Amino acid sequence: MEGAGSFGAGRAGGAFDPVAFVKQPQTILRILSWVFSIVVFGSIVNEGYINNGSERLHCIFNKNNDACNYGITIGVIAFLASSFFFVLDIHFPQISSVKDRKKAVMLEIGFSGFWTFLWFVGFCFLANQWQRTSPEDLPLSQGADAARAAIAFSFFSIIVWAGLTVRAVQKYLLGTDMTLFTTDHLDGNATIQPYPTGSGMESTETYQSPPFAENLQTSPKGYQVPTY
Repeated sequence: MEGAGSFGAGRAGGAFDPVAFVKQPQTILRILSWVFSIVVFGSIVNEGYINNGSERLHCIFNKNNDACNYGITIGVIAFLASSFFFVLDIHFPQISSVKDRKKAVMLEIGFSGFWTFLWFVGFCFLANQWQRTSPEDLPLSQGADAARAAIAFSFFSIIVWAGLTVRAVQKYLLGTDMTLFTTDHLDGNATIQPYPTGSGMESTETYQSPPFAENLQTSPKGYQVPTY
């Protein structure tokens, strides 16, 4: 069957075991990435903006709206991507085509690796802007807990997405389990028929006299069989 046992999944069409699926390290990391992304963009959206004596809202990260926008953007996209890959993990064993499985794994490797880098950039960006934030800009430490939560869970997201990248690479290296396709011609011991031996010429010992030789010997008298 095409796609059976390929890229770390079982035979296509097998029964789905939710308990075993939840216990997989990849599923745990996926759920953590989903939760951490909610914490990051949720903290910034709810308490990441203040109006310090004005009607205009300012970002708590050194009044740099780019910092808040960056945290919200990568958090929301990470949330959607985690949901998408979670559903893909559920349906992955049902994909019968090896090529489709390979494309799915390569997509996961590319996205997870890229998002690990973006989370690293986000952590450094938010931490730097928070360090530059003046206490006067945050009366009564308004939004301080939300800023620290966004920074902390941005760091945790780096670890989680790096783990997802490693798991995806391991899945890709597994490739196709060829033991499910073992046949006699793959073991290297196939029987080879030898070529026939001999010169290819008939032996003179097998020569027989012409079929009419006996009849010629019994021909009428006076006729002699010519000799050669």
